[in-house]
Amino acid sequence: MEKYDSFKENLKKGAEKFLNIPKKETIRIIGHLDADGICASSIIINALTKLNRKYTLTILPTITDESLEQLKSENEKYFVFVDLGSGSLDSIGRILSEKNIFILDHHHPQSTTIYNNITQINPHLFNIDGSDEISGAGVVFLFTQELVDNSEMSRIAIVGAIGDIQENNGFKKLNSEILNIAINKRLIEVKKGLKFFGVQTKPIHKLLQYSSEIIIPDVTGSESGAIKFLQQIGINPQTKKGWKKISELTDDEKKRLIAAIVMKSNNSKPEDIFTNNYLLIGEKEDSPFRDAKEFATLLNSCGRLNKASIGIGACLNDPKMKKMAIENLTQYRREIVNALNWYKDNEHSDKIFRKKNILIINAEEEVLPTMIGTLGSILSKSQDIEKNTFILSLARNYDNTTKVSLRISGKPENINLKDVIQKIIEESGNGSSGGHAFASGAVISTDYEERFIESALKVLSEFNFELINDSIKEDMNNKTVINEQL
Repeated sequence: MEKYDSFKENLKKGAEKFLNIPKKETIRIIGHLDADGICASSIIINALTKLNRKYTLTILPTITDESLEQLKSENEKYFVFVDLGSGSLDSIGRILSEKNIFILDHHHPQSTTIYNNITQINPHLFNIDGSDEISGAGVVFLFTQELVDNSEMSRIAIVGAIGDIQENNGFKKLNSEILNIAINKRLIEVKKGLKFFGVQTKPIHKLLQYSSEIIIPDVTGSESGAIKFLQQIGINPQTKKGWKKISELTDDEKKRLIAAIVMKSNNSKPEDIFTNNYLLIGEKEDSPFRDAKEFATLLNSCGRLNKASIGIGACLNDPKMKKMAIENLTQYRREIVNALNWYKDNEHSDKIFRKKNILIINAEEEVLPTMIGTLGSILSKSQDIEKNTFILSLARNYDNTTKVSLRISGKPENINLKDVIQKIIEESGNGSSGGHAFASGAVISTDYEERFIESALKVLSEFNFELINDSIKEDMNNKTVINEQL
């Protein structure tokens, strides 16, 4: 418990320092554009509003020296980085040396250097793994709780954690503590349900058709197959108003659906088809804001289309912004289709390179840079991509920089994508990176694309998955022996 106590003491001391900022000063918030970053920004905005403090907000896809130079010229003296900053600690310390900085982050710190003008709140400093124990929104929530009662934003911290894929049949300690606050405040309820995405908003046959978690032969991937499957088990997929959703099923129909999925799916165990659903109390049935996973997707769509302010408004429960966020999701889906279509059209062009365990995609200006990571994530879950394939994708920004995303199919253990992309950057001699073990990214100079790809091929080719898999098997065997001895 000592590390958690030390982390919470760090939160308390940081908050005391923050409260000493003169009331006349405007506080500059710099947040990340993904779902977790949008949640983190909204949480601190809610707290600052309660404290009657002035603030301005900037949302960034990543931190670069150029963006820091621009911030350096701003009038504000006090800066708060949320869900980013630790991975660029030295650049911030060097360029913003005249500013007073607070970093509230959960990514691995770039270095252990101490800067007198920087107060860093980060679980990694206390040997707490920020990649799965607490999100950026969670760090900000716990920090603001030391400033003012901000407990109503616990639900948004959970949305942020889910957006950062930190939920795995429940949460670890710090996220669990935040969830308990939300449950006790009657803000969230947790219910077991089928492992489908979009239960609140999509009709049943679409859930079956597009499911990536529950695979049913002749049903998954086929609309007609999904409709036929429902009809065969005595469920009419339609009502007088349109296609039927799970919420419209009777208890008997739900039991039949579950029994049929267990019998016919490729999932090895019945429990593999169930998951925890985190439902926001007070949101309407069939609303995308009702389910935390769908809420996180909405926020992610806002960030990817450079409309983070809409997502922040939605987190702050603004009805107009919530409506705009739903409308924005339609455009986001259109951009996903555009990216996938571009990939299919160029599969055999020189813009896409394949090698064993490696797929490199250079979309240049053809795919939005904010969408290139989404494309990589979708491909990493595709049945068409061989397991243990690194997916490195690139797309160009407007400022002669290139956004890079790194994913891997099959979720192999013992591979940290953040370390991998950092190694590529060191090999190429250009760029800055960030992210987590399971999803990482970078920004490089567009002029270095060719050299970066050459470096990536060299680094990624060094991985021997047969040896890695043998190592994992040996480790598992050792654990089995130890358990048997115990």
